[in-house]
Amino acid sequence: MAQLHLRGMALGEVQAVLFDKDGTLSISEPQLLTLAKARVFLCLEQVEVALRPPLQDLLERAYGLTNNGQGLCPAGTTAVASRDHNLISTATALAQVGLGWPDALAISESVFAEADQRDARRAQHQGSRPTKGAPSAASSTSAPTPGLVPLLEQLQAKNVRCAVISNDDIAGIEHFLAHHQLASYFSGLWSAEHRPRKPDPAAVHGLCAELKVAVEHCVLIGDANSDLRMAVAAGIPHQRALGYTAAWSSPPPLAEPHPLIHHWEELTVLGE
Repeated sequence: MAQLHLRGMALGEVQAVLFDKDGTLSISEPQLLTLAKARVFLCLEQVEVALRPPLQDLLERAYGLTNNGQGLCPAGTTAVASRDHNLISTATALAQVGLGWPDALAISESVFAEADQRDARRAQHQGSRPTKGAPSAASSTSAPTPGLVPLLEQLQAKNVRCAVISNDDIAGIEHFLAHHQLASYFSGLWSAEHRPRKPDPAAVHGLCAELKVAVEHCVLIGDANSDLRMAVAAGIPHQRALGYTAAWSSPPPLAEPHPLIHHWEELTVLGE
């Protein structure tokens, strides 16, 4: 069985590596920032002018927008939570400025549908056009984190299986992998459409069952404390729940003493 080392420290025998997507496999901050700003813009258009300032403040705080909407907190809902959790937080903000819950939920669903039209991965499938006046979406999917492909090649050469465990949907995961010619390195995925989804530890068990690997012989790599807690609760040894720090302009606030990865070159694969 292959051995994984982090900066020379042996992490033990490994059968599989489970990667988070946004903020780990991908530099997703620019795309997520654009998406959050589009959702704010579209929400503000749906309410009377007097409600816009308090609603903007609530939405920006809920989404984790910082620096007057020019930055994104890596621990905020846009960065970490699933689409439907973001939708509920949007409806809650609308309710807080005085809308009834049915209207708040209906507006949120409409806004998210319009914002999705600006998402490149969905626009390609739906043939949708940008919403006039809303922030422009990036023309392609987020870039892979630097040094990722050489690590994936090492893992593949040593027969270590790789999979994605993400709160993105299947379309988003598959589009990212296909766009960057990464699909051949991955043997499985677990998305927001799977049940249970992360951060439920049973999501790890479900993915490991699909991969036919033992949980205790897996490594999980993510950029959020919820990823690391999930891994340990699922039975992955503490030293193999690894925090990735390099995909955000502000490093994510990851809990110690989980080992941290600052560049993929810090991982090496030995054995077999």
